[in-house]
Amino acid sequence: MKKLKLDELNRVDIETFKSQDKFPVLLVLDNIRSALNVGSLFRTADAFALEGVLLNGITARPPHREILKTALGSTESVEWLGFEDGEACIQYLQENGYKIAVIEQTTDSTDLSIVDWDSTDKWAIVLGNEVEGVSEAFLQAADIAIEIKQFGTKHSLNVAVCGGIVSYAATQAIAR
Repeated sequence: MKKLKLDELNRVDIETFKSQDKFPVLLVLDNIRSALNVGSLFRTADAFALEGVLLNGITARPPHREILKTALGSTESVEWLGFEDGEACIQYLQENGYKIAVIEQTTDSTDLSIVDWDSTDKWAIVLGNEVEGVSEAFLQAADIAIEIKQFGTKHSLNVAVCGGIVSYAATQAIAR
């Protein structure tokens, strides 16, 4: 066994990536405070060939220095849109036929391991603010609330880690 060098990974260039088929999944960043988390989530969207990223509310937008630090160029490959408020973002999602999946601990959350990621649906995965979580507007508009089962003493995961876990689960299920 040996590590692969960058030129052995057979990565596509940005233009090829932009033209290739994407998974019918958007990441919606709902008032994310940390631009470093935003950049990490751009990388996640690139890694899993998601349709794009929607930046809502106070969430920083490229070309913010801290986004670029962790995005490592993925702001050039991943499509994104910015929205000033949740209502406008929700309207966009509903008008374009997306199922809204909030990642939140609620009284009606579904464990991530049993979510039916129907491949005929388009999905918007909503990740909330690092302190307050998903906003009330998205919570009320949600088709499903998804929770990642945890077993430790903490009650949450870093938003970028959470986005990676859910993106992986969704794309693997849709690819089947």
